[in-house]
Amino acid sequence: MARSQQTGRTRPNTAGRGKNPVSGGRRSPSTGKSRTPTIIAVVVLVVLVAVIAVAVYSANANKTAALPANQPVTPVNASYQTRVDGTVVVAGNGPTTLDVYEDAQCPACKQFESLDGQKITDGLNAGKLTVRYHMVNLLDQSSNPPGYSTLGGNAIMCAAQNGGFATLHKTLYDRQPEEGGAGYTVDDLVTLGKNSGAGPGYEACVRGNTYGAAVAQNYQQAVSDPALQQESNGSRGFGTPTIVVNGKTVSPNDPALAAALG
Repeated sequence: MARSQQTGRTRPNTAGRGKNPVSGGRRSPSTGKSRTPTIIAVVVLVVLVAVIAVAVYSANANKTAALPANQPVTPVNASYQTRVDGTVVVAGNGPTTLDVYEDAQCPACKQFESLDGQKITDGLNAGKLTVRYHMVNLLDQSSNPPGYSTLGGNAIMCAAQNGGFATLHKTLYDRQPEEGGAGYTVDDLVTLGKNSGAGPGYEACVRGNTYGAAVAQNYQQAVSDPALQQESNGSRGFGTPTIVVNGKTVSPNDPALAAALG
């Protein structure tokens, strides 16, 4: 189940600075010792401080930056059709129905897609499955700035309505931004969707946050639905991913899911 995590911040270690007194108007006679080692030591110290500062900045930048959107997407060979029905993405039209509740920022959803995503695609292509994707914003506060769960969920729904769902959906989980860091921007999502084959209506849909309210509504409905509550670490509640097979909520390891995926 998805859980938010806190990231600690390190503070730079500041050392005290010594003063080098200079006599007023006169210099003391030379004692015969060279000042060169002192000058070299000061230069080395300045260089070391600069290197440490650059390293700290780079580490923080890497933590908060999302993966660049100009990298290739992950193509999916999908022959099934998708559409948006109300607040839900509907894929395929097979006799077995899966309802999948996912968050674009959720690491456990990424793991689920990595393990079972291809089986779901195969079942959809074979006409065995109907999969209803409920995108939620459970982890909206777990990106910096907040809101990537909504942006990513909206983009996935826009892609479903414009012919680019399968590839964009897989790409956003394969290349999921780190939880607690920066999510993809709207511009990133537009580029990734176009590279995934989404049609001309996709960009306006993403930029207009057309399904943002639907993503929020899906979450509110899920947390208030007793049938979707599950036990996790001694407490009961809604988490992602949540999978429902023909109306029955199951765990990702449930034999009923394995049977449905064939």
